[in-house]
Amino acid sequence: MIIDLSGKTAIVSASTAGIGLAIATGLAASGATTVINGRQQDAVERALEAILRKAPNAKLRGFAGDLGTAAGCAALAEATPEADILVNNLGVFGPGDIFSTQDADWERYFQINVMSGVRLARSYLHGMMSRKWGRVVFISSESALNIPPDMLAYGFSKTAQLSIARGLAKQAAGTGVTVNAVLPGPTLSDGFRAMVEDTAQQQAKTVAQVGIEFVRAHRSSSIIQRLATTEEVANMVVYACSTQASATTGAALRVDGGVVETIA
Repeated sequence: MIIDLSGKTAIVSASTAGIGLAIATGLAASGATTVINGRQQDAVERALEAILRKAPNAKLRGFAGDLGTAAGCAALAEATPEADILVNNLGVFGPGDIFSTQDADWERYFQINVMSGVRLARSYLHGMMSRKWGRVVFISSESALNIPPDMLAYGFSKTAQLSIARGLAKQAAGTGVTVNAVLPGPTLSDGFRAMVEDTAQQQAKTVAQVGIEFVRAHRSSSIIQRLATTEEVANMVVYACSTQASATTGAALRVDGGVVETIA
């Protein structure tokens, strides 16, 4: 399958590292003019350089701004008024059960993980529908289905993304625009690497080895029994953004390594 996104403009929120950077790299390598986003200009510039090393002919733009705020989303919409592909990757995570997660924490998860995607979809979906082609993808998580009680606000925000994606897909019915959610499982992202690097060094193990132990201890239902790579997650997203995925919409596409215990 050859995915050609030439002539399309793609926006990937929070795309200077991890899964977001892998998605942006995949879309750019497929020919899309890709907007790279991070909060800091220097991080955006490093990401642009990293993508060009892998895809020298990539067409790229950078946007430094906090898309977890209404002002940041409005500034992006002003800088890039139209887009054919929107990948809502921005998100935060962290521990917290019902007793330790305060109101301000719930609001933070809601604004960053949920409202960022709502605001950006509001800015770009109408144009996609009027042009009769578009792709919107929300990067959710297996935690949207396997709600972690020790990361409750995070799980709630990821489930909310599934509801929004499904509802937007229905709103765009018959227009040639698809809206989907992608659900990664445990992934060897920059965030995971930073979290376990000290442990790996102390135990004289690689980060990948620590990742395998984490999966077996905390996600024992995993079928692949390892962390996914960011590229493996990105491959699903790039497909969902392709012309070939025109009959895939309103779906929760799992790249969870089989962690979720369901055949549906």
